[in-house]
Amino acid sequence: MPAPRNRLKSALAEGRIQHGLWLGLGSPTVAELAGGAGFDWCLIDAEHGPNTVPTILPQLQALAAQDCPAVVRVPTGEDWILKQILDLGCQTVLVPLVHGADEARKAAAAVRYPPQGVRGMGAALARASDYSRITDYVATANDQICLIVQAESRAAIEAIDDIAATDGVDAVFIGPADLSADMGYPGEPEAPEVEEAIDHAIARITAAGKAAGIITFDPNRFAEYEGKGVTFLGVGGDTTILSSALQALRGQIG
Repeated sequence: MPAPRNRLKSALAEGRIQHGLWLGLGSPTVAELAGGAGFDWCLIDAEHGPNTVPTILPQLQALAAQDCPAVVRVPTGEDWILKQILDLGCQTVLVPLVHGADEARKAAAAVRYPPQGVRGMGAALARASDYSRITDYVATANDQICLIVQAESRAAIEAIDDIAATDGVDAVFIGPADLSADMGYPGEPEAPEVEEAIDHAIARITAAGKAAGIITFDPNRFAEYEGKGVTFLGVGGDTTILSSALQALRGQIG
């Protein structure tokens, strides 16, 4: 029996738009609610969200129960954390702070078993192999891992061609908040210079045949980004949605 098919990876490779939600609350219940809402993917944030390996596992289980593809943003691209997240059964990872091709190659190696990579051989004890019930997991896992790297600095934009060309990178996600800060416009991701850099990056990523990703909480921009070629599109976050809904409800009281 082979590793489960990663339908998010397949959809991105085919150029089909995939809309998703950011999960930053660290709650399996929220993950279950979000997973059942019909999004193409949900991302568990372990970079800025209060998540560790023990809290990520029940969220992965909740999303699996709702048949919603899960993505985990790791806090760092180090091989030890990527190995742990993959062993939990996550097949799609987002690696932040990739500023050049060297970091992209390191991440690509970390998520694949030898000889293509350096991922440690611990799946026999892990959820990823259904605790050894997926007998061909090690032989088939590499083809189902989806690696998304995050370009969020001036250096990354300058190296975007090399990053996108890296073997094993399936998608490049642009982090508009950190990019704008690094460019000297903190809190201003819609500054003209930042928008120009983002448009340039999207064009170069798609020209390389890779999926381009970004997140925006502005519904008026969804169609715009899709028109520019973005196929991995974050459209909101659990924290902001809950906060806005609570404030709106409070405002109705008078």
